[in-house]
Amino acid sequence: MISSNDFRPGVSIVLDGSVWRVIEFLHVKPGKGSAFVRTTLKNVQTGKVLERTFRAGESVPQANLEKSTMQHTYKEGDEFVFMDMETYEESRLSATQIGDRVKYLKEGMEAEVIRWDDQVLGVELPKSVVLEVIQTDPGVKGDTATGGSKPATVETGAIVMVPLFISQGERIRIDTQEDKYISRE
Repeated sequence: MISSNDFRPGVSIVLDGSVWRVIEFLHVKPGKGSAFVRTTLKNVQTGKVLERTFRAGESVPQANLEKSTMQHTYKEGDEFVFMDMETYEESRLSATQIGDRVKYLKEGMEAEVIRWDDQVLGVELPKSVVLEVIQTDPGVKGDTATGGSKPATVETGAIVMVPLFISQGERIRIDTQEDKYISRE
């Protein structure tokens, strides 16, 4: 159990049988009446956002999330197979369980798999990944001075906007959180 006074961004709680993560909170102490905590919560499974008010000091069940480092070994049909690096057990996850970051998932890549009561809630990829550009329009001499960008397809099939000087066959670092080009490798 966790007190509503201890809410912070990132804390996970259980409400109505599902896991919610605190995004924002505000401790309000009105001049008249008792204090309360106004929160913005996000459902970890569905992504739904909810605003909820709790009495100050109210106890709420805390979700104990387990994170384990697993390696993506291969894709079989629509399922992605991950192997636990300590026990060598395999887990199969669908693209919906992984989320929209699946476009950066490459065989051999390690990721954090988040579980709650033996149910997979999601997968956290590294903050940045290095991938090879397999298709992009050629840059024209002199284009680098304009600071423009062009679309590039990387080896996993994701499309990222890159500077004009990037050419096919180069390896680039991509921010997986914001879908942005970081640098050339």
